[in-house]
Amino acid sequence: MSVLVTGGAGYIGSHVVRAFVQAGFECVVVDDLSSGHREFVPAGVGFVDATVLDVDRVTRTLVEHDVQAVVHLAGFKYAGVSVQRPLHTYEQNVQGTVALLTAMNAAGVDRIVFSSSAAVYGTPDVDLVTEQTPTAPESPYGETKLVGEWLLRDAERAYGLRHTSLRYFNVVGSAVDDLYDTSPHNLFPLVMEALVQGRTPRINGGDYATADGTCERDYIHVADLAEAHVVATRTLIEGGTLEPVYNLGSGDGVSVRQIMTAVARATGIDFEPEIGDRRPGDPARIVASGELAARDLGWSMRHSLDDMVRSAWQARQAHQTP
Repeated sequence: MSVLVTGGAGYIGSHVVRAFVQAGFECVVVDDLSSGHREFVPAGVGFVDATVLDVDRVTRTLVEHDVQAVVHLAGFKYAGVSVQRPLHTYEQNVQGTVALLTAMNAAGVDRIVFSSSAAVYGTPDVDLVTEQTPTAPESPYGETKLVGEWLLRDAERAYGLRHTSLRYFNVVGSAVDDLYDTSPHNLFPLVMEALVQGRTPRINGGDYATADGTCERDYIHVADLAEAHVVATRTLIEGGTLEPVYNLGSGDGVSVRQIMTAVARATGIDFEPEIGDRRPGDPARIVASGELAARDLGWSMRHSLDDMVRSAWQARQAHQTP
């Protein structure tokens, strides 16, 4: 018996696969390598080069590998780009989830952990987001993640699918040097790439209503996130009960300027970031409570901000050249 991880060749997905392997699970990965990397999948883990939109291929994979549960991370994740590419985003994230659920139903697999997002909340008018905070996504990406949660809910009603969705915020760091964030849109790789190239990192907006004028966000280490997926999946396999959604948050925001200061400490590069204009739609603060996940999934922030930055820089230095 095994666990299928869709998107398991990506930055987050590959960390999730490693966590499952370390916990003694057999895994198989389905990934079309549109943003993932084949070398991120460890030796001994089955790999299928396919899109989740391919119902027949995914169904065969589920049957051939005797899959017990699915962790669904595959999708198009760039909120800003999704505004320019809404049809592509819906195809990958909504049609992809429909296709995956269709394959699971055909193969008799009835357990899934879904990778959701803080983007379902939009710009919440609260200091601390909880699972009861109203959802109001402001991008096609956020909308598709919310629709994905609805699909799981409706599948539960229709044929007893057992599921939970993990809503997470800003995932950073590296657990091992050979896995790193290669996104062209995420803050950590953008800042570190700028430093490697001799450019000054940029902050978008310095006049927000926060302690230092820059946006405050929830940053969590990818290894902590990966462990939460393992616990949630094991709970479903063992017949335990989970809530339909969990926030994986720190409960304590970190500002963009604090990130910059931590990067300077980790890299030894002394710099003063440039302050640019605000980006449209960037809320001043989005921070979530992780209390519910702590209760049911043993969720905790095991890594400090310096740990997050140091591990990301170490992986960047080890595997990328200027």
